[in-house]
Amino acid sequence: MAKKKASQEEDLYAQTAGAIGGLAIAFGVLAAIKDKLGLSWPATVLLTAGALVALGFLAWKIRTGITRLQAGQSGGKTGESKASVALGQETPARATSELETAAEAVPAHAELTAALTTAGAIGRDQVIRADEVTITPKRTGKHYDFLVPEGRTYADVDRKLGAVAGMFGVTRLHLKLDRSRDSERRVRLLVLDQPPFSSPFTAPTRQQIEAFDGVPIGHDVTGELAGVPTFDKASLLVGGMTQMGKTTLVNGLITCLLIAYGEFDLYLLDGKHCGLTRFEKIAVRYEASDSPTVMEDMLDELNSRVERRYVKLQEAIRNRQSAPTFRPVFFIVDEAADFFSDDGTPAGIKQARRVADKARSLVAKALESGIATVMLTQRPAQNAIPVMVRDQFLYRMCLYVASEGTAKVALGDTYFDTVAPINPALLDSNIKGQGVLFAHGVSTLLRGFNFPDEFIWQAVDTVLARQKSTLETAPESPLKQAIGLMRKNGMEFMPTAELAPALGITETEPVERGKQLNKLLGVPADKGAKGVRGYRLADLTAAQMSAS
Repeated sequence: MAKKKASQEEDLYAQTAGAIGGLAIAFGVLAAIKDKLGLSWPATVLLTAGALVALGFLAWKIRTGITRLQAGQSGGKTGESKASVALGQETPARATSELETAAEAVPAHAELTAALTTAGAIGRDQVIRADEVTITPKRTGKHYDFLVPEGRTYADVDRKLGAVAGMFGVTRLHLKLDRSRDSERRVRLLVLDQPPFSSPFTAPTRQQIEAFDGVPIGHDVTGELAGVPTFDKASLLVGGMTQMGKTTLVNGLITCLLIAYGEFDLYLLDGKHCGLTRFEKIAVRYEASDSPTVMEDMLDELNSRVERRYVKLQEAIRNRQSAPTFRPVFFIVDEAADFFSDDGTPAGIKQARRVADKARSLVAKALESGIATVMLTQRPAQNAIPVMVRDQFLYRMCLYVASEGTAKVALGDTYFDTVAPINPALLDSNIKGQGVLFAHGVSTLLRGFNFPDEFIWQAVDTVLARQKSTLETAPESPLKQAIGLMRKNGMEFMPTAELAPALGITETEPVERGKQLNKLLGVPADKGAKGVRGYRLADLTAAQMSAS
């Protein structure tokens, strides 16, 4: 350590001595120049500094010239640069420079660039090129078709759609975003001139409904038909506050089903007692009731039908046959929340649990067998429809509600974490029948159809005439005989004790007689007034119309 310290001190002394010597030499040179030229000290210092700068510049120029001369000779020897030019290829630096120049030559679309940059959909150093933008006037607003910069996609705009709406001076409800099939960078954005559905659209014709690819539920904000691709293996839950147009919407949906699907069985549970009455004549079973007992009975009937269909599916698989084709069935429940409530008694609480469990089983298991459920509720509260039932619905729709929390009950707890959600609480409550449809991960703002009664009656009468023709042309069978007998006598329900003898069954023992009649008709018996077992005309008619 002592040696190292002594060495450092010697270095310091040497550097100090060198500095003093350098100053002495510089001072001596300046003094010699001063005496030689007869100048003052300031003039001598300035003149010497200027001479040194000039000599430094001259040395730099000579060095640069030599470097360029050597580079030219190297290029001439290799011929690489000349070959690149001959082939039309340029160095990366030169190519990048020309691309930047070309980009600067194309003007940016000021409106879109400012909107998307401020909203955060594209970077602040990026632009929307004007030559990649097409603006088309629509009857409801403007349609922008454009490409986002490289490195950005449609999803970047989708995630910032609320902020983009603010840049256009409108709300999220004024925008409709569509993606392109040819490029992830292409964005199609509709900006409405006025709030959605400010002016009603004309109800679609039968031809328009038939031409729609799927089942239409309403008009979107542009006036085009919107809905779902199919109800095969899918069910629908609709929620919204009272007097928001749910019943009108479901009447329009049933009418479209009659036209789009043609042949299917309809089960209706009308909690409003008169909301679905227009379709009573063509329904396999129609009940105007708010009793959980009625709901449980219909669930038992439909779950039994599901079990019979699954037996046929199992037999087809075992026999290595194609899966059977089942007749579509729709179970539509208006004011569904009423059927999951209880009266506070132990019996009522147990029944509510049974109803919830049977409803969950139907919605979850019936889809594979062609039975779809549509439930509507005006009380989309947390406890209105049990979670285990709500979670089974693939399609969700929510009309106007008072809060975001209430919307989650209808649309799902994670709905507002999905891409481009629409908040139903922001809808105009004065415009009835409009709501957010959430299907296959996509949100669509639409307004249900409000068909004239004459149009609905025409659709019902068409189906009714088709059903009557099918029954009349069906081959003779015990089932057809039973239907004819009950219609002739004007009976909606006929006890087993009366129907069995009429069909040639002579067994007097009640249990055995019931088994024989059940086997003959292929339809399960039901209970009538005072617990008397027998058969309903609606059940027999449904069995005649369908092979399952």
